[in-house]
Amino acid sequence: MIEQVELRPVRLADVDALAELYASERAFLAPFDPIRPDEFYTAEGQRIEVEHALAQRAAGLRYRFVIEADGELVGTLGIGNVVGSVFQSGNLGYFVARAANGRGVATRAVGLAAEQAFGPLGMHRLEAGTLVDNVASQRVLEKNGFERIGLARAYLRIAGAWRDHILFQRVAE
Repeated sequence: MIEQVELRPVRLADVDALAELYASERAFLAPFDPIRPDEFYTAEGQRIEVEHALAQRAAGLRYRFVIEADGELVGTLGIGNVVGSVFQSGNLGYFVARAANGRGVATRAVGLAAEQAFGPLGMHRLEAGTLVDNVASQRVLEKNGFERIGLARAYLRIAGAWRDHILFQRVAE
């Protein structure tokens, strides 16, 4: 069992560890991710990704975090498509390395993300979508107070095909 899970903002110093993580988890993530260029799995590709995420964070449009379990980087979490004004909403997405699955890491990380979103980030609503057959991720969301709101047909292009997703939301208390 994992003793400590931390969620912290991504930083440029993470690019090598992120490249290693994504490269080692590439086959595991393939059924859940969009098709990505080979460069994405390199340190240079991750440097570009992190620089982009940092610029979006500064603009209040996206918040990218790394997930650490017992001091080891085991995943990432993002709150993207952030809309302010009267909406105050964002979309949540995350992944945890295969070896850390089933140990409560994703559940704790999503809980920490909700604390950030509804606290310092001042959001009113978080939305998340899972592939219809991704029951484990659905449980993570439900354990964190997300409610199922419906089926979105052909919602995201995953592994080269438009895939249906079950949508969830959590509204600030």
